[in-house]
Amino acid sequence: MSDPWANLRKLQPVSRLFGSDRGTPIDRYYIEQFLHANSELIRGRVLEIGDPGYTRQFGGDRVTQSDVLHAVAGNRKATIVGDLATGEGIPTDAFDCIILTQVLPFLFDVAGAVRTCHAALKPGGTVLATVPGISQISRYDMDRWGDFWRFTSLSARKLFEPAFSGGDVQIESFGNVLIATAFLQGMAMHEVTTEELDHRDADYEVIVTIKATKRQT
Repeated sequence: MSDPWANLRKLQPVSRLFGSDRGTPIDRYYIEQFLHANSELIRGRVLEIGDPGYTRQFGGDRVTQSDVLHAVAGNRKATIVGDLATGEGIPTDAFDCIILTQVLPFLFDVAGAVRTCHAALKPGGTVLATVPGISQISRYDMDRWGDFWRFTSLSARKLFEPAFSGGDVQIESFGNVLIATAFLQGMAMHEVTTEELDHRDADYEVIVTIKATKRQT
């Protein structure tokens, strides 16, 4: 395979599929590191969106009940059909953990979705969320239900802190100019080094992570 860094002076990216056609997308490195670092919180009754893959991978036998939320009927993996933005169909004070990776960009009412997550958590429960910073449009999502938002660490904090007032909100960002360039080009994880991935530059946020815990009553 030719070196994708050899000539970037062109109008087409290396991949339009976030690098998934070349290997593992770069953003998954940060998402999975975040979930691994907080895996002890993935326990009890856990809600994930679309499928339970990360619940299984990082929760293991700490999970006593795994639920999957989908917006419309027809997903055989779904145990709950509901609207994250309005809260319709989603139980309250029910979950010990909500895994919300790369979901908020595709909901126009992100503030409503965060309020729903807070309401759905048990006291002391935690949402583990990730959102994109510097990223291409997801054409698949844009053409179906919409791709609305990109975030910074500050906008994530302003979004979560009001909903989780009295609780605890921790925000981190990951990325640098090299990784942002590689991700926009659609290069895969194996085409950059761990050292390059781990270097942080606050002016180039590729992924923002949010750990938000509901106040104990």
